[in-house]
Amino acid sequence: MYDLSSKFNTFYRNHVVLSNDERSNLVEKKNLNVRRLKDGLIEYNEEKGRDYKLAEEPVVQGSVAMFTVTQNESNDYDIDVAIIFEKDAIPSGPIATKNFLVEALKKKTTQFNVQPEAKANCVRIEYADGYHIDFAIYRRSKKEGEDEYTYEHGGGLEWRERDPRSITKWFNQQNKNHNYRLREIIRLLKMFSKSRPGNWKKMPGGLILSVLAEEKIQEYERIDERFYYSLKEIKNRLLWNKEVKNPTDSSKSLNLVSSDNDKMTNLYNRLSDQLSKLDILFEPDCTHVKAIEAWEGFFNHSYWTEQKESLSEAGALKKAHASYTSSQESLNYRETEEFITHYFGSSLKKYRLEIDCAVTHRGKRIGVLSMILRRRELLLPGYSLEFYISDTDVPDPYKVFWKVKNEGEVAKEQDSIRGQIFEGGKTHSEPTSFKGNHYVECYIVKSGLVEARKRISVPIKV
Repeated sequence: MYDLSSKFNTFYRNHVVLSNDERSNLVEKKNLNVRRLKDGLIEYNEEKGRDYKLAEEPVVQGSVAMFTVTQNESNDYDIDVAIIFEKDAIPSGPIATKNFLVEALKKKTTQFNVQPEAKANCVRIEYADGYHIDFAIYRRSKKEGEDEYTYEHGGGLEWRERDPRSITKWFNQQNKNHNYRLREIIRLLKMFSKSRPGNWKKMPGGLILSVLAEEKIQEYERIDERFYYSLKEIKNRLLWNKEVKNPTDSSKSLNLVSSDNDKMTNLYNRLSDQLSKLDILFEPDCTHVKAIEAWEGFFNHSYWTEQKESLSEAGALKKAHASYTSSQESLNYRETEEFITHYFGSSLKKYRLEIDCAVTHRGKRIGVLSMILRRRELLLPGYSLEFYISDTDVPDPYKVFWKVKNEGEVAKEQDSIRGQIFEGGKTHSEPTSFKGNHYVECYIVKSGLVEARKRISVPIKV
């Protein structure tokens, strides 16, 4: 297969992955509407003499939680948020619960053209520019003899047992199992499925695409090969079987209505048609221009058109062959960062947690990191760090989790951004390895809820 991995990786990083600004915009949209919900509940309670309140911090779900949203979804962002109440503190039926939430939200959304509306599985807020926020309703309770909560989702007319984090947990584990490359395949597949918005109607939703990608992801070193062979396997799978099961409950199908079957057929047909146009990549006389033209036709994206136009001159073509394995390929790092809220609920209580770090070099104690940072000093590579909990008022017993996140270009170049969540003790040791504004976070978890968290910066200079 013609090697176009450098340009493919540039396309992925610059035109598929959501920018930090766009991610921040989604987070702000979510936070703004959570504030509206909380403030609306206060006003509703005062007016109706009720005491409805959230039991824990809202939980982001779906593609936003999994970070699989792509740039060509910009006019159709679907932000899913689970809001959780105590079982005994709300009406017994989901419909009554959704109704009072609609009334509470309306008190803070008077400027909206479309007012909040109760749907079968959520309460929805729609923005004029294409965004919509779906608040999925959950209630929690503890079963007799159990320490952690059981969650139930209020969809339709009944409450059904469901963990609001189950899909995100599934994705995180599978992404890890596939060497943190699953998110990449899902994003690229979504980019393809939305590449003809005017002509390609009725394509499967993000969860179905995610399940298919997980089932058939292929392990190749190059990004273009990983994607091509994964899609080829998905196409072959759909030829014989268009049924997709819920990844956390195999007794349930994700093909809920007849139109879902049409979407699966459309995906199969469009994959078959477009993958055949990539056959040129396997021809011995395939050129750089022909390879770019093939991916241009596949993705229907201006990036590939611009690349082709830039090679219109003979000199540019020669230069491209010499440099297409450019420094951009060094950015092909794995996105390994995880988030504690994907695994545990966040308590509304405010417990105290303080952490610090003992710094040593060649067996000699340099000092504590908090004082070093206060003096605006930086660390050097080759130091030893021992992070520890210096103070907390969370009552025993509890569990301690840590996260070490490397930031900066060196971390990306070395494919070592880290950021995984792991359980540990009250101390954790790390070396200072390379330049960057890194950080370490500590979390205290009790009864399945994050009761306290703290971050400390670890700036390392050359």
